[in-house]
Amino acid sequence: MPLSPPIGRQHLHTRRVVCQGFFRDDGLWDIEGRITDEKTYDHANEWRGALRPGDFVHDMSIRLTVDQTFTIVEVDAVTDKSPYRMCGDIAPDFRKLIGLRIGGGFHRAVRERLGGIHGCTHIVELLGPVATTAFQTMSSGKARELNRAHLAKSGNSSEPATADAPAKPRRRPYVIDTCHAWAADGAVVKRWAPDFYTGPDAEAVRAAAAGKEVEIED
Repeated sequence: MPLSPPIGRQHLHTRRVVCQGFFRDDGLWDIEGRITDEKTYDHANEWRGALRPGDFVHDMSIRLTVDQTFTIVEVDAVTDKSPYRMCGDIAPDFRKLIGLRIGGGFHRAVRERLGGIHGCTHIVELLGPVATTAFQTMSSGKARELNRAHLAKSGNSSEPATADAPAKPRRRPYVIDTCHAWAADGAVVKRWAPDFYTGPDAEAVRAAAAGKEVEIED
């Protein structure tokens, strides 16, 4: 269902954010984001001179390389277009993210390292959807399949669970209680994460779901 029809208006600005997730041949993950801003009209920039419609005011990208625990092991950030000459000078400082784990408290830790004058507003803002893209990329069944194949190929596959070494319990999906659809007592959690469902029939739901594995989509 599209948005309601607008009244007469003039298009002035477009911001685009594109994020992508990749599984690497070495078993790590690359999560990339790019943010661009452009105007629909001619305007002047003191450093760059005249900018035409469609010229990027901002064009900035970041790549986070993360391991299977969502820990950042490498960072590459670049500023290709900016309104001020010094904007790109701060890009190397985004390596301060190395060692952080994408999860609870991630955004607070980012602000502590790169907030205010210690970072770039637009790349810091980009880290929000980049972090979400990491979860979307790495939590899928396809991601688990690729990771298992890589571990088997490298000879590092873990031993299967046995009666003497039971499987570890599932971790609570990060998406629970982050939005209306994923309320802990709602139908989506009841269907896709019954172990963590808190509705009035939770005990029966968990019993019925025992031994079943589902792939979470958010």
